[in-house]
Amino acid sequence: METESLVNQKAINSIENLQPEIQRVFKLQKEFHRHGNPIGIEERKALLKSFRETMLKYNAEVKQALYDDMGRPTNEETSFEVMVTVKDIDEALENIEEWAKPVHIEPVSNKQAKAYIHYDPKGVVLLMGAWNFPFSLVTTPLVAIIAAGNSVIIKTTETTPASSKVLKKIISEAFDEKYVYAFEGNTDVTTELQKLAVDHVFFTGSPRIGKTVMAAASANLSSVTLELGGKNPALVDETADLDLVAKHIVTSRFFNGGQTCLCIDYICVPKSKAEELTAQLIKHIKTEYYDGDKFVSARTSRMVNKKNFDRVTSYLYNARELGATFSFGGGQDAEKLMIEPTVLSDVPADALIMKEEIFGPVIVICPYDDIQEAYNYMDTLGKPLGMYIYSTADDFVQDVLNHSSSGIVCVNGWLEGWMDSSLPFGGVGTSGMGAYHGIRGFKEVSHQRAVYENPVA
Repeated sequence: METESLVNQKAINSIENLQPEIQRVFKLQKEFHRHGNPIGIEERKALLKSFRETMLKYNAEVKQALYDDMGRPTNEETSFEVMVTVKDIDEALENIEEWAKPVHIEPVSNKQAKAYIHYDPKGVVLLMGAWNFPFSLVTTPLVAIIAAGNSVIIKTTETTPASSKVLKKIISEAFDEKYVYAFEGNTDVTTELQKLAVDHVFFTGSPRIGKTVMAAASANLSSVTLELGGKNPALVDETADLDLVAKHIVTSRFFNGGQTCLCIDYICVPKSKAEELTAQLIKHIKTEYYDGDKFVSARTSRMVNKKNFDRVTSYLYNARELGATFSFGGGQDAEKLMIEPTVLSDVPADALIMKEEIFGPVIVICPYDDIQEAYNYMDTLGKPLGMYIYSTADDFVQDVLNHSSSGIVCVNGWLEGWMDSSLPFGGVGTSGMGAYHGIRGFKEVSHQRAVYENPVA
């Protein structure tokens, strides 16, 4: 049975109790921005410094919440999600004056005139993150949104309640509600928030939910940033270092229990190299997650809830029924919501796991005779958020780039392209629209206002 405190908390966060509060906060933030740009650069910097200090203050609670929600290992000194947020804050503090400067343009029609782009805040932004990284998928875009001078209404994710509670605490302590306010609650609260005539919506999640977010935003003509997902491929050729490939893919696929939007779903590899790559994958899986033949569950995250555990295990059952080979793993513990790292081969094209984003600790080997086979399969899946190319041959890399589309590409690596804030991060087509990180995030949540000043006679 639910405890009395949990029942009370659910009542507090019910839509009936939160509707007046939602309207009050929205009215407050809208009024704050009624006359344009109320938050100066120095004030934005002060807000970011307060945010930084508060994130670090609650680092231990963040780690514990992530363990409670997902079983994520707590052996990091500073939580990964806190670390990447602090990194983004430090970059914004160092560069915000430069980012906010007007960009002067040489006029085409009258060389004596003055033309420039002025960066205005969009106003009030609705920010909705995702449960797989319940802090950083809110806190890293929040840095850009604050740096650009906006106010923010946050919806935390109910799928990770412990993290939601800590995030709410951090936001409440770091910011006055006219700047940033966080709401907890179920999907009814999310639906109510999406009715607000906000100036911009920033959403991270699945393509399915992304469609509903975009549809809701259209009612108010709110602009949107959608950071979605997809089936991210790794494309390998004969020149690749298979030990390196396997090491990267094991890190990518099984970090956070495979619940990462940029992790590799399947590997397209020459048939002549498939057996060797499989052996390398198994070697690195055993090194990272096993003590001898015993799986050490404490080294990775569990599935976030029973719904997602059942979803991934249904893919495995379906693949087995259709004749797939379990080259490694497949073990499950329903009570602990744990799935052991799994490598599948010989998977029929009509298997569910070949069509759906896995979002769990399973990798699929897809051998090819001709790389065109990989391109044909990729074309059936929509444009992924990430793509990974392993090769020492420039012509192979260029051929893949010329025959594909994705949000981001990393060659002979995995996370480096995401970590480097000089590059935009975002999807395309079914994996999303818009981009952030560094100055791109600042621009994404700014209105780039064109200004043309005629010369005074």
